[in-house]
Amino acid sequence: MKKIALVTGATSGIGKATAIMLATCGFSLIITGRRKQRLDELKSQIEIKYKSEVLPLCFDIRNRDEVCNAVKNIPQQWENIDVLVNNAGLAVGLNHIQDGLFDDWDRMIDTNIRGLLYITRCIAPLMIKNNRGHIINICSVAGKDVYENGNVYCATKYAVDALSKAMRIDMLQHNIKVTNVCPGAVETEFSIVRFKDDEKRAKATYAGMTPLTGDDIANVIKFVINLPPHVCINDIVVAPTDQANALIINRK
Repeated sequence: MKKIALVTGATSGIGKATAIMLATCGFSLIITGRRKQRLDELKSQIEIKYKSEVLPLCFDIRNRDEVCNAVKNIPQQWENIDVLVNNAGLAVGLNHIQDGLFDDWDRMIDTNIRGLLYITRCIAPLMIKNNRGHIINICSVAGKDVYENGNVYCATKYAVDALSKAMRIDMLQHNIKVTNVCPGAVETEFSIVRFKDDEKRAKATYAGMTPLTGDDIANVIKFVINLPPHVCINDIVVAPTDQANALIINRK
């Protein structure tokens, strides 16, 4: 019987790369996101190329009712979820705290914290029922170091870091692993979203360095989930060779 993985934010970047990686590892996949067309395209790609079953769930992870209803209506044959990848997340804006926009703050808090909590609250009981599972939270180096203008985004990722530690404790008695993955600079749609479609500013984020790719993080996740049952990576920071931490980058 194939294992089942659920990946949030699967329509691009790390989420899409992770979904494809999991398909190559033989998982059946539940993929979630807000963009139905992209979900359907990814479903077709995976089913045709990798011969894995895919269940797309289109909802906004910031909306608690949508999350709960989507999970509640998962067909019974999809309920035995082995791996949950909490990937959905974003940064919006890059302002000093006194110049921050409330809408940007709400969007980050609702996606990065509330969304992660909503889906975990719905999926964890299914894992507990089976006394097995692995929850992987995609955090950030911004959850380890605070940088100028990163204020609220960093705060949300510090929250993910803390929640991962708390989940690890809470899930311990249920034989469920929890891993916190903290990527450095990854060239995806991340900066396009942060700079609100300003491609020039987004491109400058990676100028003079070689950033990570979504595939790089997917390969880290592959390593983590394929460890023996008695081994759990609690926390892992992954950065480009050109990046020491959230603050220091060697731009050539």
